[in-house]
Amino acid sequence: MEKKVRQICPVSDPGTTYFLQIAWQEDLGTGFDIILSDGQSAWAGRVPEEEISKEADDMEMKREKYIEELKKALLFREGLTDKYNFDISKEGRNGESLHFSYEKNLKDVSFRLGSLTLQRVSSPGDVIRELISYCLNCIAELNAKNEQLQKENERHRSDLEDMQEQFQKCVEAKEELETDLYKRFILVLNEKKAKIRSLQKCLNEIQESVVKTTEASGSAETSESRDEKEAYERSTDEESENLIQPSTSAPAKPRRDSLLSSDSTDVAPSRKRRQRTRKGARIEPKVALYETELATNEKNHPCRPVIVTYHQSETNGSALAGNYPIYHYFVSYRR
Repeated sequence: MEKKVRQICPVSDPGTTYFLQIAWQEDLGTGFDIILSDGQSAWAGRVPEEEISKEADDMEMKREKYIEELKKALLFREGLTDKYNFDISKEGRNGESLHFSYEKNLKDVSFRLGSLTLQRVSSPGDVIRELISYCLNCIAELNAKNEQLQKENERHRSDLEDMQEQFQKCVEAKEELETDLYKRFILVLNEKKAKIRSLQKCLNEIQESVVKTTEASGSAETSESRDEKEAYERSTDEESENLIQPSTSAPAKPRRDSLLSSDSTDVAPSRKRRQRTRKGARIEPKVALYETELATNEKNHPCRPVIVTYHQSETNGSALAGNYPIYHYFVSYRR
C-alpha cells in the first residue's frame, strides 16, 4: 500500500494545522483511505470506488480526468497548493466526526471535487505514532537518496574535472599544432614566393633576350636588303650608261659586221642582268683558282721563282665579256 502525508490548513480555521494521510492500493480510482490528525486526536474515513464514479458523473467529467484532479488535490504536488483548498468542520458531540471537503479554485470561483465524513479513532496514539514513523521513514529514505545523489554528484564533479583537464590539454595541443602548421605554412609560402620571383626574373630575362635578338636580326636583314637594293640600283645605272655610250660614240657598222662582231650590244636588258650576276660570280673564282695553281707550281719547283703579272683591259660594251673587265695574266720564270 502506498501512502502520502502532507500538512494542510483549513480555509475556515487557517491557524489550525492538520496532518493528512492518503493511502491507496493501486490507484486512487480503486478507492483510498483518509486519516486526519491535529496532533491529539485522529479521524479516519474511506472513499470507495463507487463514490469516485458518482462524483465524476455529478460533475459531468470523465472518470480518468476526475481521478487526475484528485491526485493533484490530495497528493502533494509542488506548484499546485494555491489551486486547491481544504475545509474541515466538526460535527456531533465533542467533535466525534469531521466533515472533510476539498475544492479547486478557478480564478474568482471554486467548485467542490469531493467530500466525506471522518470518524474519531479510538486509539489516536497509534495513528499518530504511525504517522510519525512514516515521516521518519520518508526522512531516512530521503537522506539515503540524498547521500546517493551527493555521491553521484561527486563522481560527476570528478569526471567533469578530468574532462576539463583533458579538454585543456586538447586545447593546448590544438594551439601548438596550429602554431606549428602556421609556421610551416609561412615557410612554404615564402619558398613559393621566392621561386615565383626567380621564375619571373628568368622569364623577363628570356623575353628581353628574345626582343634583342629579334631587333638585331631585323636590323641585319634591313641592312642587307638595303645593300642589295643599292647594289642593284648601281648595276642598273651602269648598264643604262653602257647602253647609251656606244649608241652615241661608236660609228655605225654594217649589219653583217654587227652580227659577227664580238662587241655587239645585247638588246635584252633583262637577260644582261641575269648574265651579269652569273658571270660576275664566275670571274673571281677563276682568278683565285689560277693563283692557287701558281702557288702549287712554285712549291713543286722552288728553284724557279715565278713572277705573275696581270692587267685589266677595258671593253666598250663587249657582248662576249658581258660588260665586265677582262684580266690578262702573264707568267715569267726566272732561271
